[in-house]
Amino acid sequence: MSIVVTGATGALGRLVVEQLLTTVPASGIAAVVRDKEKAAALAARGVELRIADYSHPETLAGAFRAGDRVLLISGSEVGSRVAQHSAVIDAAKAAGVAQLAYTGILGGPDADFVLADEHKVTEQLILDSGLPHTFLRNGWYTENYTANLAPVLAHGAVVGNAGDGRIASATRADYAAAAAAVLTGEGHLGKAYELSGDVAWSLTEYAAVIAEASGKEIVHNDVPAAVHQEILVGAGVPEGFAAVLTDVDEAIRRGLLAHSNGDLARLIGRPTTPLAETVAAAVAAQ
Repeated sequence: MSIVVTGATGALGRLVVEQLLTTVPASGIAAVVRDKEKAAALAARGVELRIADYSHPETLAGAFRAGDRVLLISGSEVGSRVAQHSAVIDAAKAAGVAQLAYTGILGGPDADFVLADEHKVTEQLILDSGLPHTFLRNGWYTENYTANLAPVLAHGAVVGNAGDGRIASATRADYAAAAAAVLTGEGHLGKAYELSGDVAWSLTEYAAVIAEASGKEIVHNDVPAAVHQEILVGAGVPEGFAAVLTDVDEAIRRGLLAHSNGDLARLIGRPTTPLAETVAAAVAAQ
C-alpha cells in the first residue's frame, strides 16, 4: 500500500508530497506524473514514480494498486476535466484502492458558478463508483491573487467585478497540509470537508494590504463583468478563461467564496496563513 499523489509535479501536488515526506517514508509515497524528467528530484529522494496521463486512460492502468490511498488533484484543463477525472476514477476502482480523496471546490453541489460544474460532476462520479472517498472542497488560493501582483503594483490598482464580496482564501501550502492529513489519518472516509481560510477579505481590503506591504498607493477598481473581461483579454488571458474568471468574481459578489467553518484549520492543526503574510512575501519577491 502506498499513498499516491496524482499531478505530483504541479503547484499543489508538489506541496502535498513535501508535506507527506515530513511524516511518511519516501518508500511509502508514489507520485503519478506525466513527465519523468520533471519528477527526477522526487525519484532521487526515494519517491516511487508512476508515469501516467489523465488524458490517456490506457496509461492509468498501472498507476494504482490495491489498498492505495490516492489523492486525485483536479486537472487544470477546464472543459476537459470530467473525461480526465472519469479515467482516473475508473482506474482507481479497477485497482481496488482503499481511499480516493478529491480536490473539489468550496460549496460542492451548492456552488452555482461555471468553474464548479466539472467538480460537481466529478464528485457524483466518485459517489456512483462506490469507492471509499473523501471530498476536499478547496476554497480560493491566496496565490491566485498574489501571483499577479506585478500589474497591480505597476498600475496601482486591484481590478475586479466582485464588488464588496469576501474571499476566505488560504495558501496552497495550507490546502496541501490538509490533503496530507486526510491521506495519513483515520476517520476521513465518506467525509466532505469545506476548506477555506479563517478570515475572509474583500478586494478593497486586499488593496490596502498590498499598499501597506509595498508602500505604494493601491486602490480597488470595481468594474462591470464585461469590462473586466475585456481587461483580462487585453492582458493576454484567453477569452474563455477570462469569462470563467469574471464569473468567479460574480460568485464572490454573491458570497459563495466567503464561507469559513474552520474545517481547514482543524485538519492542519493550526490557523490558516494570514493574507498579510502571503502578500508581504509576494511583494518582497517582486
